[in-house]
Amino acid sequence: MSDHSPHFLSREATVAGPGFSRWLVPPAAIAVHMCIGEVYGFSVFNEPLSRLLGGAAHDPTRDWTIPQIGWVYSIALVLLGLSAAVFGKWVERSGPRKVMVASATCFCSGLVLAGIGVQQHWLWLVYLGYGVIGGIGLGLGYIAPVSTLMKWFPDRPGMATGMAIMGFGGGALIGAPLGVTLMSFFKTATDPGVAATFFTMAGLYAAWMIFGAWLVRVPSADWKPEGWQPAATGSKAGPGKSVSVDTAWKTPQFWLLWIVLCMNVSAGIGILGQASLMCQDLFGVSAAVGGVFAGLFSLFNMGGRFLWSSVSDLTGRRTVFAIYFLLGALLYSLVPWTQKIGSRSLFVVVTALIISMYGGGFATIPAYLRDLFGTYQVGAIHGRLITAWSFAAIVGPQLINYISTAKKKAGVPAAEAYNSTLYLMCGLLLIGLIANLLVRPVHPKHHLASDS
Repeated sequence: MSDHSPHFLSREATVAGPGFSRWLVPPAAIAVHMCIGEVYGFSVFNEPLSRLLGGAAHDPTRDWTIPQIGWVYSIALVLLGLSAAVFGKWVERSGPRKVMVASATCFCSGLVLAGIGVQQHWLWLVYLGYGVIGGIGLGLGYIAPVSTLMKWFPDRPGMATGMAIMGFGGGALIGAPLGVTLMSFFKTATDPGVAATFFTMAGLYAAWMIFGAWLVRVPSADWKPEGWQPAATGSKAGPGKSVSVDTAWKTPQFWLLWIVLCMNVSAGIGILGQASLMCQDLFGVSAAVGGVFAGLFSLFNMGGRFLWSSVSDLTGRRTVFAIYFLLGALLYSLVPWTQKIGSRSLFVVVTALIISMYGGGFATIPAYLRDLFGTYQVGAIHGRLITAWSFAAIVGPQLINYISTAKKKAGVPAAEAYNSTLYLMCGLLLIGLIANLLVRPVHPKHHLASDS
């Protein structure tokens, strides 16, 4: 192949030609994020996976336990953060199309391996497939579109990343009912249909993710929105003031933002993971009502990603994170009061706002990084920062699970067992607030001598 005909997966082949609409890039990003966001709906497989051999009655001597199955989800999220950090520079170098194809290959082959693991009842293969290989696909797919979108929307970077990352937050809204529907279709008297569901989802998701990879483009080096001037964004790191990932990694700004993301996620993911059970314990509602409540959380998680990140384009990233932390701490402190007065509707309003800001944090942080470090290698910087998510995915749920369980065992009524945990979450948010307020522009000594 000649130099004048770059192959389909090369970065050169994705450079947009004249007349290409930048509004085609968000659908490409959403196509990938809605697929990999299926991980948020993995809980629909927990119960069926615990009854593979015992059928309707769980066989404790042969079937997997719920805690064993729960590690599939945890491994996937940890590998998401680690792979985003490890492969971030390769993502920037290779361009979004090649990385999206790699993400589809890992995520969908992981589903296939997990399906084989289910068929053979090999839990280690489910861990390897869905958790490790699928988790790598999650990390690649998560960061692949971010820097591309910010290059296409320098005038509205928060809105741009919010559109894509909204897709990840909403992945469960499609993935969870799709999984339930497919299992119902494939279910037999002796097989809950999980393996066939994994195989089918692998094929469907591969098609959509490859479509996203085909559609995506990067702007030419000299492209900018018509009538836009860099000064209009108020960015601290504009053209000519970009920072490389290896330099950004060593700045205090990076680690302050690492704490900002970690504290926001730790607080939010703790309540997100216990949404249904918390609602049942606090108000004595049925599991079905608790499930509806958890589904409502997904909507606010998704909507908050777009809404809050778009607001950040108007207020600035530092201001909107201050709102997350101050308003979030206030709302967490109000949750026990909503239970005390018996107001379910107020409880739903308060917790929905909390989760909207949890989602908003994910969508706003890439634009915050872009403001500080510029667009050069911002995807790689974002990849390394996501390790805060991996850490928080372990710390947040464990804090709320351990403390609430210990309180119940100590005789504290279930409705009051979460109070101390919720106040602890307020403390985490205040730590995040302090880190956010300490963020300053990156010193010019860290800027690249020149930008391409």
